[in-house]
Amino acid sequence: MAHTRHDTMRRALRREVAGTIGLLADEEDFAAMRRYRTFTFDDHEIYLQQVEALLKTLAAQGSHTTIALFDPQEYEEYCAEAGLNPDTPDSRTRFTAELASGGPTVPYEGQSLADLVPDLVDEAVRRATWEYATVQLARAGTCATCGEDIGRAAFARASELITRALDTSRPGTRHLVCSVPSHPETLLAALHIEVKADGRALLDDQEALEFATVLAVGIATHRAVGMVLRSSAEGTRDQVHGWRMHGGRLQPLNAAEVFDAYCTDAISGELVSPESGVDYCAAPDLEPDAPEGGHTH
Repeated sequence: MAHTRHDTMRRALRREVAGTIGLLADEEDFAAMRRYRTFTFDDHEIYLQQVEALLKTLAAQGSHTTIALFDPQEYEEYCAEAGLNPDTPDSRTRFTAELASGGPTVPYEGQSLADLVPDLVDEAVRRATWEYATVQLARAGTCATCGEDIGRAAFARASELITRALDTSRPGTRHLVCSVPSHPETLLAALHIEVKADGRALLDDQEALEFATVLAVGIATHRAVGMVLRSSAEGTRDQVHGWRMHGGRLQPLNAAEVFDAYCTDAISGELVSPESGVDYCAAPDLEPDAPEGGHTH
């Protein structure tokens, strides 16, 4: 009886333990791991099927599992720094634990891997974008004229611009997108806000922080920032407004310019078909006054 009771307690305790799976979502990453003798899979499709089956089993047992992207190059660097043999399951487990503590993850909630992987990749891109933008702001230095920290001032100005943009739209759903030309890839950030009937605005704080950081990079580095706001309200047509950084200020676009900006892919530059039920509107001026002291940071 005591043995049975202990088994029951261990099963109950197992349900309290969260786990993380480091996923080789890309075929090239999977192929890179095959050079390790202890990595026993030889077919990427079968590997993904086995991962999905494991996720379903763990979920059926009441376990909570998150998925992280397993990068073979980062893994190799991690093992070299930690003095670990990369050709062991234990080293892979340790690396996955590190991913769980600080890297982008997505919780498994019964979705298929086909649906989960794009979300995981998007989360990884978001994290990488924010980290890159944060470094850029930190390196901006101080203004030679006024001695102010450029990155900090740019972030404060970006936050104010975001607040003004959201104040100009109707109650309902609001979606802001910001693009900042950069090398090797354009920085993109999005912010989704739900405004309730009582005026409460619901948004993700981390998403708002990332958005403000990306916009601040464009301000601090005087790049050709583009920002688009789409607002939706029940029973009305969606409205789209847009702004573009010019001369160090975020200038409003007219209706034709908003149409061109919204119907052009920010990365490829290719035309995108306009949507029905959408009005492309002249944007309000978010910066009617010149920046104090003539500074644009």
